[in-house]
Amino acid sequence: MQTQMNKLKQMTLFMHVVEMGSITNAADKLDTSKSVVSQALKQLELDLDTTLLTRTTRRQSLTQSGEHFYQYCCEMHRVAEHAWEEMKVQQTIPKGKITLTAPNALMSSLVVPALLTAYADYPDVELNLINDDNQLDLMENNIDLAIRAGRSLPSNNKQRRIGEFRDVLCCAKDSDFSLVNAPYIAHQWQPKTVSHELYNPLTNETRSLTFSPRHRTNAMQTTLALIESGYGLGILPNFTVSTNPKLKPVLPDFQMPRVNVYALHPFHGTVPIGVKMAIDAIESALHDYTQAT
Repeated sequence: MQTQMNKLKQMTLFMHVVEMGSITNAADKLDTSKSVVSQALKQLELDLDTTLLTRTTRRQSLTQSGEHFYQYCCEMHRVAEHAWEEMKVQQTIPKGKITLTAPNALMSSLVVPALLTAYADYPDVELNLINDDNQLDLMENNIDLAIRAGRSLPSNNKQRRIGEFRDVLCCAKDSDFSLVNAPYIAHQWQPKTVSHELYNPLTNETRSLTFSPRHRTNAMQTTLALIESGYGLGILPNFTVSTNPKLKPVLPDFQMPRVNVYALHPFHGTVPIGVKMAIDAIESALHDYTQAT
């Protein structure tokens, strides 16, 4: 690797010597000594076993081999400059594929609307969205960003809390269930016996509720559909309930505990602008819902 890096440095130095017309001018441009440039040029000619420049006290000129090599050096420089500029552009304008995973409960109601807002003016962004309640391995699945409810297991990924939400015990707008025998619709991740602790911030009263689920689904949208249809009651995120005219809280004066939301990504250097915009947009949406509730 070091040898390859030295070759690239030698080619860049040679290109500057040619373009500046002399070793002295090249040394000034590169902010180094004339002896360093001269020694490097000699070493380059030794490594290539050829003469690249003929030099007198007054002028220098390229040999035939030197002319060919100079063209290669210029091409290498153009490619390098293009790569740098392209990467700089990618840090200011999002484009290309962004793979994001989030739990079912967050994807459609929170994540997707936030992303549509964030990328509205950037048609070159390609979204690859993965609904999954499991904590997928980011590296194994080439995931750029994971949004998770609750803290994740320790890993090499960067993890940051970006907000919070509350689940809401809810039912269909025209339902009138008794909490004693109401049919409960559970998510796949909930246990066989479901318990909820609710709190009234005005009276400091608490309520403990326990349910044996009658129905169970493996997708939040299915749970939502069953609740909307009057099949029973269940929990959904506050940003889903508050924007759905078909739903109502079962105990509107009581609140469930807050659930922290985290953003995870595998980038240890500069985070790509598209990923950063996604995090910022989702964080902003969570903040708006928190302020509203």
